[in-house]
Amino acid sequence: MQAQEVMQWLQENPGFFEDYADEIADIFVPHSHNGQAVSLAERQLLTLREKNRAMEMRMAELLQFGEENDVISDLLQKLAVGLMQANDLPGIVGTLEYHLKERFLVPHVALRLWLPADAQLREFTPVGEAVYKLANNLVSPYCGPYVTDEVVEWFEGVGAELKSFALFALRTSDQPFGIMVLASNDPDRFFPDMGTLYLQRLSELLAAAIRRVVPSGPPVLSAEVTDAGLPVIDDLP
Repeated sequence: MQAQEVMQWLQENPGFFEDYADEIADIFVPHSHNGQAVSLAERQLLTLREKNRAMEMRMAELLQFGEENDVISDLLQKLAVGLMQANDLPGIVGTLEYHLKERFLVPHVALRLWLPADAQLREFTPVGEAVYKLANNLVSPYCGPYVTDEVVEWFEGVGAELKSFALFALRTSDQPFGIMVLASNDPDRFFPDMGTLYLQRLSELLAAAIRRVVPSGPPVLSAEVTDAGLPVIDDLP
């Protein structure tokens, strides 16, 4: 008789364990951890304890994730309030950098925009064709170790030390008007399989805040991009 057949028979005849309780109590099986023989009942108890321990570890892990998500949600809410209170683009940029660096503990942050604005901010430094293409391709946030050489150059003096990045495009409707980059020296800070829900929410909050204070109009494309023959982007609403 095969083991599967024995198992099936026991499942179909549960009364067997009551009818032969004394005989079952005399059955000893090897213990998987120390090689000693234990009774079948004790072995079942040990198995239940191991399953219970695994469930407790899983529950603790879920509780930890829940607590971490609560902290992130609270920090994101504080950032949203700060962005709403800012009255101009320098205020938005300053608020963003403060929250990301001091509260989210992101060591390096870079933002580039191609919008019509009078503000003399580094965020309006012209970008190359590769960055426009990158922003167009970022339908969702990217996390991982790879960025373009131009993006690395935005982090003057520390670019070569950065090991992981999070990138997302800022959009109005379907058209990108900027790109945000978070960077870290820790290769495990932004990794490919990490969740990006909060990054997506951050991109939407920041895009709405910027469009609130920057006049509507077509994006400002550098000569390098227009000469490259890229399609003209319609006016943003």
